[in-house]
Amino acid sequence: MDIEAFQGEYRWLSNFWPVPVELDGVVYPTVENAYQAAKASPHLREPFRRCEAWQAKRLGRHVEMRADWDKAKLQVMRSLLNQKFAPSTELAARLMRTAPSKLIEGNTWGDVFWGVCRGRGQNMLGRMLMEVRASLLQTKETERGS
Repeated sequence: MDIEAFQGEYRWLSNFWPVPVELDGVVYPTVENAYQAAKASPHLREPFRRCEAWQAKRLGRHVEMRADWDKAKLQVMRSLLNQKFAPSTELAARLMRTAPSKLIEGNTWGDVFWGVCRGRGQNMLGRMLMEVRASLLQTKETERGS
C-alpha cells in the first residue's frame, strides 16, 4: 500500500517534523528550517534557526538565492534526510518499517518538484526517502550477515 501524503500517522516523514539537523556546523530545529536556510548566504541564515518550519518555508521564498542553488539543492536535501533518519534512531526504524510502500509527498499547494499535486509531480522528496530507506535496509541486512 502506498503512503500518499506525509500527514496523520505519517506526519513524521514531513520535513516539518521536529528533529535537529546540522548545516555547515549550525543546528536547525527541522529539515525544512535547514533546507530553507541553505538557500541563503551563511551570514543571512540566523532567522531560520529561531522560527517554526512553516515560517522558514515562507522566509525561504524571499531570500536572495545563492548562485549554485539549483545544482546544490538535491545534495543539501539528501544530507539533511540522512541526518534525520540516521542509523539506529527511532526515525530510521520507522522509515524501514514503511517498506515496501511507495512514499509519495502528496500535497495541495502545487509542489510538483518535491511532491505530487493532483496526480502530477516528480516526487523528489518521496524518492529520496525511499533511497534513504533502501540504504538503511541494506546496512541492516549487511550487519545481520556479519
